Amino acid sequence: MRIRVGWQRGLIELRQSFTNPAELLSHFLWPILMLVALFFLRNRDFGSTGFQLGALALPSILGMNAAMGMVSISQLLTADRADGTLLRAKAIPNGLVGYVVGKVVSVGGGLIADLAILLIPALFLVDGISLGSAHWLTLGWVLLLGLVATLPIGAVLGSVFTTARSQGLIQLPMLGLIAISGIFYPITALPSWLEWIGQVTPIYWMGLGMRSALLPSPAVEVDGSWRHLETAAVLGVWAVAGLLLAPVVLRRMARRESGSKVAERREQALRRVA
Repeated sequence: MRIRVGWQRGLIELRQSFTNPAELLSHFLWPILMLVALFFLRNRDFGSTGFQLGALALPSILGMNAAMGMVSISQLLTADRADGTLLRAKAIPNGLVGYVVGKVVSVGGGLIADLAILLIPALFLVDGISLGSAHWLTLGWVLLLGLVATLPIGAVLGSVFTTARSQGLIQLPMLGLIAISGIFYPITALPSWLEWIGQVTPIYWMGLGMRSALLPSPAVEVDGSWRHLETAAVLGVWAVAGLLLAPVVLRRMARRESGSKVAERREQALRRVA
């Protein structure tokens, strides 16, 4: 029952995001900017590998966008905590579970739509991309497992950071991780110590999984292999850790919420505006 209510709530929020002009713009702005970047990279070769930078960058950008879902859900959770939405969900029996399910559905659905907005025109823009039936299957399991690995971590971060202003503490490290995760340049071109750090993050493995679905050869990858087993294992570990940790952190955060704390945060926000 609670999961069904959360599912329905998530679908309503997802539909609203595509009918609200501001949110609709956000769905298209980032894919359009990435398509512009791919346009300028499409004919630039990466050394003597035979790959073009556009073909290398496209699947990595897809993986990066999917991983950024943890930032999105963290921001939403922080905003709902500040305005009392989370407190109202807590007051309903099993309301917190339905709330979390709804956010996962709305954020995950929005991410999949954003990836489609980017991928479909990019297939006509960038050469060297292949998508047969097996490739679509790989793309699907990497994306779904990657979302399960990252969205719970985003919920944990949203529980830890209590104000919207503190979200910069999440975004700046995230941008740093993206920079060393082989998104815009093969990770094998980085110093070895950065290469090892990048491979700890789910961002790298989502990018690698996306590249394995879209590129014909792993010539520029670590060990010259797509490492599907390692991809599933690392993303699986992140998924299990997030699914075990998120409910505990969310319950502890919900127990500390009260009407007086919501009012206090609202007064602080009004003072900053004034």
